[in-house]
Amino acid sequence: MKDGQILIILLSIIPCFLIALVAGRYMIPWLKSMKTGQKIREIGPRWHKGKEGTPAMGGLIFIGTAFLGCLILCLVFHSWTSALVFAFALVFGAIGFFDDFRKIKKKQNEGLTAPQKFVLQLAASALYLYILYRTGHLTGDLSGSQANDLTCNLWIPFTDIICKIPIWVYIPFAIFVIVGCVNAVNLTDGIDGLASGVTVPVMVFFLVTAICVKKAELAIFPAALIGGLLGFLCYNFHPAKVFMGDTGSLFLGGAVCGMAFALNMPLILVLVGLVYIVETLSVILQVGYFKLTKRLCADHKGRRIFKMTPIHHHFEMCGWSEIKIWVVFVTVSVIMCVIAFIATAALR
Repeated sequence: MKDGQILIILLSIIPCFLIALVAGRYMIPWLKSMKTGQKIREIGPRWHKGKEGTPAMGGLIFIGTAFLGCLILCLVFHSWTSALVFAFALVFGAIGFFDDFRKIKKKQNEGLTAPQKFVLQLAASALYLYILYRTGHLTGDLSGSQANDLTCNLWIPFTDIICKIPIWVYIPFAIFVIVGCVNAVNLTDGIDGLASGVTVPVMVFFLVTAICVKKAELAIFPAALIGGLLGFLCYNFHPAKVFMGDTGSLFLGGAVCGMAFALNMPLILVLVGLVYIVETLSVILQVGYFKLTKRLCADHKGRRIFKMTPIHHHFEMCGWSEIKIWVVFVTVSVIMCVIAFIATAALR
């Protein structure tokens, strides 16, 4: 793309922000009228009960904004690569929407079952990876002349090393990464503005990286999403007037993974997604340690490593305010994204 086109993509953040800002003023009252109020888990922090009734499914605000911005720019530049990433994220957003819908219908904090979510996420991931493989995004051959090459490229961060991985090894690995990362983003959505705040710098990283590695057509989607998320944050920041729900958090998980694989740099998720990873690991460690100590200890009572998980609740229980947690976690996300950008130097 030419410099002028790249400038248009960057400037599109502003109208997308304004669209989300306006959309929120009308969407939030509508969500309230639809009785989408969030049910708060009994096992959560007791002070979160005051948030019960806050409308959920607010992720529709930035999803709609990203759709509009992405569609217009794709039409203008006649490039549909970003639209593919959006479509992938939208499938996960749809899974979250059905989950939220069932929660609202049942008037409780349980939607789709874990197996139902897993199967749907598995199918979406496999289809997306197949499309990326057939279009050459995973083999590095966008011309399609090596469409039958049964290997995929795996770039190692901080190096110029690209490993050739057999497709029967790469695809299961990639599906595991996508499903794990998407649900990690979902776990991060536990306090006001956290998931959206942490994801903004991640999208900025993908936006800048796509331009720097000469794949500016992939910068369209993150630019539109950045604007949408910033507008949404005006309503989602503490004290939140609306929650994104699984509709929004699963969409964001799909967006993060979709961009990483479209740029063919899945290992970069270890850096840009550190906050998501730590959130998930805290839950795994807590559950594992509790079950182990319950089995081994003489009193058969499980012990805990953290006061509550995911780990942002642990810091809440330690007396941290939601704003302090937000600032610290977003700062960590920014730092890790800067490190990730340094790691891509060999590709630029």
